[in-house]
Amino acid sequence: MAVNSIDAALISKMFLAGARYLENQKDHINELNVFPVPDGDTGTNMTATIMSAAKAVSDLIKPDMKSLSKAMSSGSLRGARGNSGVILSQLIRGFTKVMRNVDVIDAESLTEGLQKATETAYRAVMKPKEGTILTVAKAASDACADAAVETDDLIEIGGKVVEAATAALESTPELLPVLKEAGVVDSGGSGLLEVLKGAYDYLCGKDIDITIEEEKPDEEEIEEEEKVKFTYRVSFSLKAPENFATGVDADLTEYLSGIGDDVKLSADSRTMQISLLTNVPGKALNHSLKLGDAYDIHITNIKLDGKAPAAETAEPAATAENSDKPAKEPAEEETPLKEIGFVAVSSGEGLDEIFTGLGADVVIKGGQTMNPSTNDILEAAEKVNAKNVFILPNNKNIVLAASQAADILEDKKGIVIPAKTIPQGITALVNFIPDQSVEENQKRMTEELSKVKSGEVTYAVRDTSVDGKAIKAGDYMGITDLGIKAVNESIVETFKEMLNDMVDDDSALITIYTGADAREAETHEITDMINQTYPSIEVDVQNGGQNVYYYIVSVE
Repeated sequence: MAVNSIDAALISKMFLAGARYLENQKDHINELNVFPVPDGDTGTNMTATIMSAAKAVSDLIKPDMKSLSKAMSSGSLRGARGNSGVILSQLIRGFTKVMRNVDVIDAESLTEGLQKATETAYRAVMKPKEGTILTVAKAASDACADAAVETDDLIEIGGKVVEAATAALESTPELLPVLKEAGVVDSGGSGLLEVLKGAYDYLCGKDIDITIEEEKPDEEEIEEEEKVKFTYRVSFSLKAPENFATGVDADLTEYLSGIGDDVKLSADSRTMQISLLTNVPGKALNHSLKLGDAYDIHITNIKLDGKAPAAETAEPAATAENSDKPAKEPAEEETPLKEIGFVAVSSGEGLDEIFTGLGADVVIKGGQTMNPSTNDILEAAEKVNAKNVFILPNNKNIVLAASQAADILEDKKGIVIPAKTIPQGITALVNFIPDQSVEENQKRMTEELSKVKSGEVTYAVRDTSVDGKAIKAGDYMGITDLGIKAVNESIVETFKEMLNDMVDDDSALITIYTGADAREAETHEITDMINQTYPSIEVDVQNGGQNVYYYIVSVE
């Protein structure tokens, strides 16, 4: 049977199906990564990105195109991790720019939406490459445009879209030699194809579990006690700006029952009275606030039997009844905003201390194994007491997320210094001059990035071939700004070979940041080797404490 239009309710379910398909193939997509480093892989990053949006979509009670578009776009933008996740979020953002302005999706708006998605994603990448997720996205949008000329049936059009995206993915090794050498297709493109397949299969009527599980409460925050299953009794009232839609009370009861027990709800046309037992009162309130304004809010910790310490009793919020009462005097005046502040991404306790010592206001835990999301970076920037916040991603897979955070930062200006390595980030901070302007510092700090060479020693997690080098799982690898330069079964020999590719006649300082798994004996052997091989170059060894990389090294 032909389908000529799709409403918001069906679109939301198709989106959730696409998210589940991607999640189910996460590990397979990770295995497609060309570089065999134990990093924040493509499948992991894309899944975290789309699941952030999926959770926002699943929280909608009665979605329309505007609310659905906002949930998809905002959820993916804030949850975006890694370059692949950011590109996926831009594809979603582009599609929702069209979707939010229509009542239903038909052949014309689907074509326009996919074209806008592709256009937005290409613009987000400074130097777009073919043979990537962008190629798959473009093939999908082109196929949609061609098919829409012949038919209005969205099932037929969707089939052509998936078929074209599959063919484009299979062609990626011919467009990127590094993929052909490794014998894999593009991992980002593979992730996008899963999203498209999931959405299409749901449209065709396939039975797909689209349940998005709630995050489990933090065990440290919520005690598990046998006698009392739920900690809080929550009661409140809601007042809607207009009459509640039919069935809203049943939908809300179903949601609240999923996060608690003993749910009691009574409603008339514009008000509701709600009561339940739960361990997560914030979720109960936040979800309910989508329907109206809350008042008469009472939260009681039943484990304390009403004996909460007096010090924990909160002051009542300002209301019409108490707004005339004098406000408390602030304990102290707010610190004036400084002109420039810094957020730096770091990957070890020693490196954290180095960045803090150089002036970073906020240090984000991140790096290869845990790429911070756009929202992580945004929240860090919001904490900085400055008019301008310089963001140092310090990893090539975090630069796009940092840029996205800077774009949506409000009340202050976000500026990304595109450091792609830890040594570059340290160099940038060293070259900050407080007395100079924002523009002067941005220009100089960015220019200085190219004057430091970076190297890292880690291990391979899979067999592959890169840049003509056969790599086996467990081999040590020396990776510089120019790629994998050394592969060896000896960590010292790997370091030596990598360093030989980095040092030139102008080199004056080698700085080594030791990782959490670096062995003292090997570190001594490496420093002795440097002193003998490069006697005129100064060597500085500092504790980095980073995981994954035994050594991070800079040559200046």
